[in-house]
Amino acid sequence: MKTVLIIIAQRGFQDYEYSETRNKLESADVKIVVASVSKGICYGTFGSTVKPNLSLDEVNISDFNAIVFIGGEGMSAVRQSSDATRIVSEAHKSGKVIGAICWAPTILAKSGILQGKKATVWLGYDDEFKLTTDKYLEQRGAHFTGESITVDGKIITANGPAAAKMFGDMLSKLLD
Repeated sequence: MKTVLIIIAQRGFQDYEYSETRNKLESADVKIVVASVSKGICYGTFGSTVKPNLSLDEVNISDFNAIVFIGGEGMSAVRQSSDATRIVSEAHKSGKVIGAICWAPTILAKSGILQGKKATVWLGYDDEFKLTTDKYLEQRGAHFTGESITVDGKIITANGPAAAKMFGDMLSKLLD
């Protein structure tokens, strides 16, 4: 059985992106483990609560076939964690499937793995970078596609809740 690590923000993860991605993966017989900055209860923007199995500093990449970052307004706190960029870098070096939806592709860009890759992201202004998310990806060497979902090798990015079901389906296919 394949095992996927889903990483969500402690506060402000996107409920629908999380639930639809998780549902699609579980329906493909994938085991899900959830992580966040700490092991405390995570709160979604629309009221969901999730108790993560791991904190980011406990993540061992070799335990997973894929790493998936869920978006939402709280994703910037995850992006600021050195453990998040460590996880992305180790997963990339190990040839794992890596997914990010909504705001989360900025974590992949920050880690450097989108250099020369096609990617998409939710379009909006990011206070941390003082520019729009698409421009940040381009600044970090990505080729922004503007598509709902973009796959480049083992990296899959999606632009938000409307793409969540397709994102989960594509992750399942990449795991086969």
